[in-house]
Amino acid sequence: MAHPNRDAEYLGKLQDYYADYRNLPSYSVIGDLLGLASKSAVSALVKRLMLAGYVDTTPDKRLAPTKRFFERELADFPVPAGLPAAANDAMSEAISIDDYLIERPSASVMVKVKGDSMIDAGIHDGDIAVVEKRHSANLGDVVVAIVDGEYTLKTLSRDKQGYVLMPHNPAYEPIRPKEGLEIFGVMVGLIRKYK
Repeated sequence: MAHPNRDAEYLGKLQDYYADYRNLPSYSVIGDLLGLASKSAVSALVKRLMLAGYVDTTPDKRLAPTKRFFERELADFPVPAGLPAAANDAMSEAISIDDYLIERPSASVMVKVKGDSMIDAGIHDGDIAVVEKRHSANLGDVVVAIVDGEYTLKTLSRDKQGYVLMPHNPAYEPIRPKEGLEIFGVMVGLIRKYK
């Protein structure tokens, strides 16, 4: 028999399964995966996960994750980068990384950062920049721009000579457009994976 108080653990195993295979298992595989012996225990668990909004069924009766399935716990304490804070394991809410970083999905694109010209702005080679596509930007925005036919990620600035794209690494010169400058989008978030 499935235990409702173990549902968070069961959900975690289903989330890991989804991360590996990009789909949810059948009822019989759920039983094997979670150690649930009876079909009724699996059915009861699935019903509870549906009621809680984590899974749904497709028209062809397969299980599918909902948006809530991808939410992750957010600790209710900030983590200071200075002195240590008192530790506890309290988790108060959940957020979806997509919801947190992307306000306009239809206008958003992820761009892999190449090179170290923005390193002093905390943007490293291999990072993923979350960029909202738009043709205008404010001075000081980190933008993906098309300069003289090439893409670059820099800070938009202006001086007496006009617009200039500023790197954040003294080894690189500012970029002044010769033929044209087009704003592709504005960076609204940054993702870095630590190995």
